[in-house]
Amino acid sequence: MAGLLVETAGGRPGPWWTVDACIDTAPYGDEAAWSFPPDSGDVVDGWLLGRGAADSKLAAALFCHLAAELHPRAADLTGGLAVLLDVDEHTGAFGGARAYLADPAAVRPAGVMIGYPGLEDVVVGGRGLWRATITVHAPSGHSGSSRQVVGAISRAAHLVRLLDAAQLPGADAGSGFLLPPKLSVTALHGGQGFSVTPSRCELNVDVRTTPSFDAYDAETVVRKAVAELDADLPTPTPTATDIVAVASWPPFRLDRDEQPAAALLKAAEQAGLSVRPKTAGPSNIGNLLAGEGIRATAGFGVEYEGLHGIDERASLAGLPQVYAVYRQAVLDLLAG
Repeated sequence: MAGLLVETAGGRPGPWWTVDACIDTAPYGDEAAWSFPPDSGDVVDGWLLGRGAADSKLAAALFCHLAAELHPRAADLTGGLAVLLDVDEHTGAFGGARAYLADPAAVRPAGVMIGYPGLEDVVVGGRGLWRATITVHAPSGHSGSSRQVVGAISRAAHLVRLLDAAQLPGADAGSGFLLPPKLSVTALHGGQGFSVTPSRCELNVDVRTTPSFDAYDAETVVRKAVAELDADLPTPTPTATDIVAVASWPPFRLDRDEQPAAALLKAAEQAGLSVRPKTAGPSNIGNLLAGEGIRATAGFGVEYEGLHGIDERASLAGLPQVYAVYRQAVLDLLAG
């Protein structure tokens, strides 16, 4: 099972809206560094302790209560409300969300509100990504040989330097998308033991994209660095450096008056909260939805600490206020 979907149909035709919270979690990391068990679940001084408390099990509970409250009055609503509790989110594979979108029996939503935490912002956008695995080749040999060769690991290290030095544009202030693109080498694998220089080494490259720097631009930058590598450190092997793209998600950003962002921002303002529309640096399910033509917000929720780090915890104090905001936003959307 990749998730749980609960649909409540309104009594009048209209667009459907979805609230979504993931119920899988990031890894615990170094459990010895935690001051309480990562799977604690205890409430101490108004904080829910443990991995997933903030991302996003409080949101999952909130959305279940919201659906239960609205169900008896469904006949008065326009369109419908779906609650999605999905897993396979923290892997980045988004299996639960993909299963929902692929299910022919599920009503396709006009928009989705994702319950990521954070009390000060309504996240209305996020950078996209382009990811690739690069395989660098070189002749293999004995590490003690008198024949001098540039090994695959040395060639890969040079490529990392070229990628780190790649020139990327800054933020395009005129577009309203205020984050610049970013390139990171996130993994390097090659070799085994001590006595053999390997014939291949693999790198993972992660490029965060923006509306003015898309997947094509990201691939162009990476291919330019690879061409420089092959010119600087040529190799006699017939196998060329391989670039295999493994993922590409578009960036997205909603305007203040686009739904469901407009309803969520208005409800927060009515609740007396000073929130700002924010574009997030990390990618998320909102990018997957954007690729499907579905508008999404990707965060407004409880106050938190230690997200994806040690001692993750989420504050229960703001939960009633967060609930009231989502309740009002959903009612506005289902009012037609």
